[in-house]
Amino acid sequence: QVQLVQSGGGSVQAGGSLRLSCAASPYDYSNMYMGWFRQAPGKEREWVAAVCIADGRTNYADSVKGRFTISQDNARNTLLLHMSSLKPEDTAMYYCAADFRARRLIPTAPTDYNYWGQGTQVTVSS
Repeated sequence: QVQLVQSGGGSVQAGGSLRLSCAASPYDYSNMYMGWFRQAPGKEREWVAAVCIADGRTNYADSVKGRFTISQDNARNTLLLHMSSLKPEDTAMYYCAADFRARRLIPTAPTDYNYWGQGTQVTVSS
């Protein structure tokens, strides 16, 4: 059974930084993609960033490029999201996701992922 357990998040003023963590079990180095999504009230779930665990390739949504960094701590089977220069529009519930299907491109749609974390709130005040 796949488990994704999130931690981190919280409240910060605009311009501040936060870090999200997602501990994954199992953690398949050979065939695993992990990503971060977010969902604000009344809006659809939005892809934020994703990584191929096997080779470290990353991809980012334009809205967070240059401000957010997705990384993997393979020693701890953990996915990280470092968020800096936060804006009020970054306020949302953030979810990590994982999938184990072989793909050529890094998946970016919610339907591309089969497993989800419990979500963690990020609130950015102006």
